[in-house]
Amino acid sequence: MSNDNFQEFPQQYENNGIGVAGFVLALLALFLGWIPVLGWVMWLLGLVFSAVGISKARRVKNGMGLSVAGLIISLIWLLLFVVIIGMLGLIGTVGLLSVH
Repeated sequence: MSNDNFQEFPQQYENNGIGVAGFVLALLALFLGWIPVLGWVMWLLGLVFSAVGISKARRVKNGMGLSVAGLIISLIWLLLFVVIIGMLGLIGTVGLLSVH
């Protein structure tokens, strides 16, 4: 008997939509981070979605790249935010000390 009547279907991969969402939110937060509340919310959601996306990518074996990119962008944004806050604190401290 021949198996000529059977058609092979390509294997279906589960996509990692939450990882893609984390990447997009992290990227938007990088450019819109100067808007006080909107930038912070998008950054936090991008960080969380990217971390969840990495977890899901390990489970479904697909979509790790954008999740990692979103996490890296979110961590760069966090580092930039900490440096800016530190610089503002330093400027404020120097300004208070020079008032005397």
